[in-house]
Formats: sequence, C-alpha cells, structure tokens
Amino acid sequence: MSRALGVIKSSHPEPGGAVTVAMTLLAIGVGHRGWSILGVFAAVGATQLAVGWVNDWLDADRDRVTGRRDKPVAAGAVSRRTVGVAGLVASLAIPLLGLPFGLWPTILITLVGVFALLYDWPLKSTALSVVPYLVAFGLLPAFVVVSLPGHPAPPVWLVAAGALLGAGAHFANVLPDLADDAATGVRGLPHRLGATGSAIAAALLLLSATLTLVFGPPGPPSWAGWTAAAAAVVVLPLGWYATRRAKGRGVAMFRAVIIVALIDVLLLISSGRVV
Repeated sequence: MSRALGVIKSSHPEPGGAVTVAMTLLAIGVGHRGWSILGVFAAVGATQLAVGWVNDWLDADRDRVTGRRDKPVAAGAVSRRTVGVAGLVASLAIPLLGLPFGLWPTILITLVGVFALLYDWPLKSTALSVVPYLVAFGLLPAFVVVSLPGHPAPPVWLVAAGALLGAGAHFANVLPDLADDAATGVRGLPHRLGATGSAIAAALLLLSATLTLVFGPPGPPSWAGWTAAAAAVVVLPLGWYATRRAKGRGVAMFRAVIIVALIDVLLLISSGRVV
C-alpha cells in the first residue's frame, strides 16, 4: 500500500488532478456527453500522469541532494525505476486514448504530451522553459473542442486563454523552489528573472488570461465575467505583495494563481458553449 501511494504521489496528483478536472468540466461545458466525457478525462489525465512521473524520474538525484523528503523517490518510498516505467506507460497511452476521437484530436493530445515532456527534459533548465506551458495549455482546450462530433475549430480566444493560464502557472509554480533549483543548477526562465520578476510575470499572465476569458467570447461580458475580472485584479496583487513580504518565498503567489485559475475555470464553464 505504501508503495502504491508513493507511485501516486510521484505523479504530482494535485496540479495534475486540477488540470484534468478543469478540462473535464470544460468538456461538459462545450457539449461532450456520455463516453466522450470519460474519454477526455482519461486522455488529459494520461498527459498529467506522464509529465509528473517522468519529472520525478529525471529529478530523483537532484531531489536527494536537496533533501526533498516530500518526494517519494528521494524518500525511498518507491524506486526510481518504478516511477520511470509508470511514466513510459502513461506517455505511450496518450495517443491511444486520443484515437477514439479521431485523427486531429489524437494529434493534438499527443502534442500536449510531447511538449509537457519537453519541459521535463531538456527545456526545464533553459530560457525556453515557459514554451512547453504555453503550447501544452493552449492545445488542451483545443483538444477538448476538436474532439466534439464534427471536429469544430476551437475559438482563438479559448486557446490564447489556456496558453496564458499555463504560462502564468509556470512562473508561480517555480517560486517556492527557486533556492533549491538554483542549488542544483536549474536555470529556467523564472530563475533568470528572479523571484520578483517571476511574481510579476505570473500576475500579468494570469490577469491577461482572465481578461481574455471575459472579453474574448462574442457579445458583452456577463456579470460573472466582470466579477471574475475584479477578483483577479484584487487577488493577484495581494499574492505578489505577500510574496514580496516573505522575501521571495512564493507560496502566497502560488496560492493566488490557484485562486485565479479556479476563477478562470468557473468563468469558462459558466459562459456556456464556446462553439
């Protein structure tokens, strides 16, 4: 049982589960029904499991060096080989889970998996570390829409909002680990910008995502849209300020991003059909 829990924890279940649930809710919002809802859940879930397991497989030595007892491989709860095999199986499952939806959905969800894994290696430690987030999170909602019967084209504003949301999450997600990453030679774009620059980048990207969701769809914004925009304008600066007061430890900014991301998902679902 402890080994199984270690495997699950190595998949980064919190962020991966959040992305999977968000895309499943989007699938319901745009018109998926029956088996296709489960299909979207499984395909998106496979991308998140793959990137999580491969990340912990690649980072096992680095996590041991930095004393990451919260990482099951570093703590000895599960072997590196087990996590690596799990990541390989999840990666290979991604295109297979896309096949029931057709050629273009399969291509899109496969590209999501490819770019997610490109973050794990080799882009994580380069100035291009944000690119996989931009591409993968932009393609995820595109996959959900294209998977509908008739394969409708996804709205540009929806793809842009997903990309902005993913990029903002990247900067915020790295904030709490900047010191540990620097000690082991990780030099992604957030590390090059520093804690203050990354916090500002996260706030601006998340605010842009919210405004895109509010003003992107046809017609005037709804009251929910205006409320979401107002909330983002308040929450993100508060998160940035709390991070600054904490001398760069980005937990507050990360929590602010999670709140705004949740607002964005609720806003997206409440907006009704997008096609």
